[in-house]
Amino acid sequence: MATLLHIKSSIFGDEGKSSQLAATFIEHWKQANPKGRVLVRDLIAEELPHLDSFVVGALMTPEAERSEAQQALVDRSDQFIREIKAADKIIIGVPMYNFSIPTQLKAYFDLLARAGVTFKYTDQGSVGLIEDKPVYLFATRGGLYNESGIDFQIPFVKQFLGFIGLTSVQVIFAEGLNMGAVAAGSLAQAEQQVAALN
Repeated sequence: MATLLHIKSSIFGDEGKSSQLAATFIEHWKQANPKGRVLVRDLIAEELPHLDSFVVGALMTPEAERSEAQQALVDRSDQFIREIKAADKIIIGVPMYNFSIPTQLKAYFDLLARAGVTFKYTDQGSVGLIEDKPVYLFATRGGLYNESGIDFQIPFVKQFLGFIGLTSVQVIFAEGLNMGAVAAGSLAQAEQQVAALN
C-alpha cells in the first residue's frame, strides 16, 4: 500500500496557503493511488518541545539509563522517524514566518536529528541513514524571496533533509501572497505545478 506523509506546519491550519497546496497534491495523489494511505503529522497540534538541555539529554542518554520522561520523548522521536521511513512520498508545508521556517517545524527537525539513527559521521563527513524518497516542499511567502538572494529558509530545509538522507527534494513556491494583485496569480500557478506532480 502506497503511503504519503503530510507534514503540516502552518499556524493557520487548513486555511494556510501551504496547507491548501498540500490539499491539492493529496487530492491528485488519491486519484492516482485509490488504495493509498495518507498519514498526517500536524506539528501545530502536536505542541512539540523545543530544543533544550532536557531534549538533548534524552536523545543522548543510553536506553538503559533513561528516565521515564526521557524515554517518552525518545519514543516520540522514534515514531516520527518510523513515519518518515514508511512513507513512499513526503509533502511538507513550509510557510515563511519572519524570514524563517515555523519554530514547530524546527522542533520536529530537532527530534529527527539522531546520531547513529538518522545520520552518522565518517572520515569523509556526515552520511544520512534515511533511505531517499521524493520530498515536496510547498513554500509560501508574503513577499518575493526565491531569487532575491535572501532566502534563508528553503536552503536550510534542503540541507537538513539531505543531512538525514533525503536528497530528492522538489520545491513549489507561492510568493508575493501579501502583495495584492500578485497573490492570486502566484497561488494559481503554484496550484497548477502541484497538480502536475502526481
